[in-house]
Amino acid sequence: MAIVDAKSSLASVIQEYGRPDIHIGAGEDESPYVPFKENVFIRHLAFDVRTNSFANILWVKKGGMLGRHRHRGPISACTLEGSWRYLEYDWVARPGSYVRENPGVIHTLVSDDPNGMKTVFFLNGSLEFYDDKDVLLDTLDVFWFIDHYLSHCRAHGLKINEKLWI
Repeated sequence: MAIVDAKSSLASVIQEYGRPDIHIGAGEDESPYVPFKENVFIRHLAFDVRTNSFANILWVKKGGMLGRHRHRGPISACTLEGSWRYLEYDWVARPGSYVRENPGVIHTLVSDDPNGMKTVFFLNGSLEFYDDKDVLLDTLDVFWFIDHYLSHCRAHGLKINEKLWI
């Protein structure tokens, strides 16, 4: 019975089937902040259509509000700058704070910080936006976020960064 060199076998499988590592630089030339709503911008970092997952930096200026929404998948977030909170909770996320959100709860993100906030979010599944009477207004998934990015880039003559698709 022959012994297979697992190290070289694994390396060749990784080389043939693995996905390359990526780096998205800090400059907006690699991914601009795209207006979402008044005082709210999204910097798209990654799109995975296979899992309906996406990553972004949410920038909410002082007084900005994301709106009432529900996640249909788990969310992880780490605050980079400023602070933010949910109207429905008693905690405030500050730089270095980690937030884990489980699917199902409706909440409303706001930033009262004089400098606003920037937070990196790792999202899975869709987001549903609701009015004050719990009427569904819109559903956003990975394809919506891709369209958000592409439409902005095309409208402003910006180069599309294909590294965002993982």
